[in-house]
Amino acid sequence: MNLRAPVTLLDVAQRAGVSVATASRVLNGGDRVPRPELQERVRAAAAELGYTPNAQAQALAKSSTNVVGILVHDIEDPYFAAIANGVMRAADERGLLVMMASTFRDADREIAYLSSLRAQRARAAVMIGSRRTDAEVLARTAVEIETFLTSGAGLALVSQSGMPAHTIEPDNRQGAADLARSLVGQGLRRFGILSGPENLATARDRRAGFAEGLAESGLEPVAVLPGDFTRDGGHSAAEELLARKLELDCLFAVNDVMAVGAMSALRSRGVDVPGQLGVAGFDDIATLRDVWPGLTTVRLPLEQMGRRALELAVEGGEPKTETFSAEVVLRDSTGKR
Repeated sequence: MNLRAPVTLLDVAQRAGVSVATASRVLNGGDRVPRPELQERVRAAAAELGYTPNAQAQALAKSSTNVVGILVHDIEDPYFAAIANGVMRAADERGLLVMMASTFRDADREIAYLSSLRAQRARAAVMIGSRRTDAEVLARTAVEIETFLTSGAGLALVSQSGMPAHTIEPDNRQGAADLARSLVGQGLRRFGILSGPENLATARDRRAGFAEGLAESGLEPVAVLPGDFTRDGGHSAAEELLARKLELDCLFAVNDVMAVGAMSALRSRGVDVPGQLGVAGFDDIATLRDVWPGLTTVRLPLEQMGRRALELAVEGGEPKTETFSAEVVLRDSTGKR
């Protein structure tokens, strides 16, 4: 009796040195054909291993719809909304229909939505969020991403590095370090950091980058306080720092909505910004136009990031990561000079 396990598409991909998605496009078909040399490697590996293509997978790969899915952590957050807007504009220019869902930072919900898009034979999907740091969650998400790509669909992720798919990565660490240098250059020395959730890589990278920028001048944060990645999270964290009666020059919030919440808390306590305490954020969301004093922040090309994510998802091919640089924007909330 032959008890050898059947050869899988993953076996073929590993033998050929390509992703599962590329192996699937060669053997099962689809509208994004890999380079000839990759096709030769995949077919040679399949022949060596005795792999037989799955007829159902072939049928699915050749019958995708013109639907693109957008999975976003929280569409109410202006950061995510701006990126999603870039995805939708790029999709509209290509005659693609968009389905969008908020995952509310729930990993199980995110995986379920991606599975649903696969069942509906979506042409592509864009996942917009922040990479989590839980190993078990990352592993389950990676499995569903591989399955989604194997179906013949395209995928790109924003701010979720380390996954087997195209990735758009903002340079959070460098941007935060540049901000720290700029604020030190303004004469500020004693900083409190509103650091966001501990389990989100975006928050960790920005906090670490800011600390690195301070360290270049021999400084370190006076206090680091975690909290929700929301306006209310920033408001609560700022109130707690005020209650500690620390000697501070400036608060750095790892995103703009937290910074806006912090400024509200300072106003309610009669703290003058920037006269008594400066405030800085990160992202340069559009709603900052209505914030007074103008918020010092780090600008990311959010809509451009979304556009590029859609382009990569539709183009397919071997997974690659593209990094978008950040730019410090000094405004009145830190006593701009």
